[in-house]
Amino acid sequence: MEVTEVRVFPVDEEKLRAYVTITFDHCFVIRDLKLIHGATGLFVSMPSKKRKDGTYKDIAHPINNETRRMIEEKIIAEYQKVLAGGGSQRALGGQ
Repeated sequence: MEVTEVRVFPVDEEKLRAYVTITFDHCFVIRDLKLIHGATGLFVSMPSKKRKDGTYKDIAHPINNETRRMIEEKIIAEYQKVLAGGGSQRALGGQ
């Protein structure tokens, strides 16, 4: 499995740095990932749904640390490129 596209949509909020859409193998898209600046640096928050009890549950997520790390590395690298290029949305591998 390969991340074939990363679209970064920067925002100017306290902890939220960007919304992200990723594509795997040119055929499967996950939208609404969030790039968050936490106490230990940047990390990716997966799309989630609010439950009846007020807690949130991820609706799409990697099932192992290796895949999570690969996704985070690609997203953070693309976010840094976007910032270096003036902050407008960019797509890695896109058109």
